[in-house]
Amino acid sequence: MHVKNILSAKGGNVVSIEPTATLETAVRTLTEHKIGALLVFGPDRRVIGILSERDIVRGLAQPLSQVMTRKVVTCSPSETIGVIMERMTAGKFRHVPVIEQDQVVGVVSIGDVVKYRLQEMEHESAALRDYIQSA
Repeated sequence: MHVKNILSAKGGNVVSIEPTATLETAVRTLTEHKIGALLVFGPDRRVIGILSERDIVRGLAQPLSQVMTRKVVTCSPSETIGVIMERMTAGKFRHVPVIEQDQVVGVVSIGDVVKYRLQEMEHESAALRDYIQSA
């Protein structure tokens, strides 16, 4: 199971914002798209930060560039879901930009990972039931 499996089902749509935007704009964007984090892009659409709902709560009166998480943990489409789950757990974050050839191709959230893992477990369970019934 790899990140590319999630992206193939979810798609590569990425909602982003510029570091000069206000928190009000960020909140409006999060609400409009019903998501929990925005990628902050600098020149050439490079990831320079990620702004989560938690970041907003911590810095309502500050410029976005002062509030966003600057150390963005990323992954590639070929990484396994298990590795990404471990990174999310250890780093206590819930959104990981997916980078391929220095470009963002999607974002994977903890919700995506859990949903995909549950589907995989359901398929495995069904396969075992089928095997047992045919034996």
